[in-house]
Amino acid sequence: MIPPANDIILELKDVSFNYPDGSPGLVDCSLSLLRGSRTVLLGPNGAGKTTLFLHCNGILLPASGKVLFNGKPLDYGRQGLHDIRSRIGLVFQNPDSQLFSASVLEDVSFGPINLGLDSQAVRERAKDALSAVGMDDYADKPVHNLSYGQKKRVCIAGVLAMRPQVMILDEPTAGLDVEMRHKLMDILQRLHGEGMTVIMATHDVDLAYSWADDVCILDHGRSVMECPAGELPDKALVLERYGLGVPHVARIYRLLATRGMFPPEERTPRSCAELARLLKEYSD
Repeated sequence: MIPPANDIILELKDVSFNYPDGSPGLVDCSLSLLRGSRTVLLGPNGAGKTTLFLHCNGILLPASGKVLFNGKPLDYGRQGLHDIRSRIGLVFQNPDSQLFSASVLEDVSFGPINLGLDSQAVRERAKDALSAVGMDDYADKPVHNLSYGQKKRVCIAGVLAMRPQVMILDEPTAGLDVEMRHKLMDILQRLHGEGMTVIMATHDVDLAYSWADDVCILDHGRSVMECPAGELPDKALVLERYGLGVPHVARIYRLLATRGMFPPEERTPRSCAELARLLKEYSD
């Protein structure tokens, strides 16, 4: 089913891009991202996920095809790029690629300053953004003294201070310990609950299954599959073909179901916590 045009916030239409050495980054890639959705891009290294993201806010220009935001092609003029980058925020995989100011507050304030806001508005936006990611107490800390996970949260705060409609995150959980990973996902869940469209790339099919509304698989610069995240357990052949595997909780659930522990009409749980609740419910 094709979604209504007004439900699509960001769209790539037959986008192709080659790197300077001539190797393809995207090949006739088409993808529609829904307003207010949580979308995950899956795919092996070199699939084109980062390249696709760099097209979404005009850092890279397509060799052919179009990128559309709210139904209109991106404007690659100076003002057009300034506008689109205030509406579509991009958080890079490596936070050191994004942080360049001496202190946390200076870094988070950089975007609002570039928007031409007055000093009071800049302070308010920076304060709100740091509060949203739980970094209020670190405003005056030197960026280089932060942990890896703290740097990632400051990067998100820097994007939030621009108050974008869309947040794109490239491998946001990579390199994080379990606690920091949970904190980050809680932040993203809260932002989504407030109406933000959130898009992320990851290799973690379990994360995609438990968190996303929609999933897209990229391979060799092409979108090879799009589906609701809840359908991932039924896409085993496709997932295996691209080295992703079926979500672990779905494997465990189906093994238990074959042993009669759940009724056949029961919906496959999306997380281990949901599976645990089902086990308790049917064992009581």
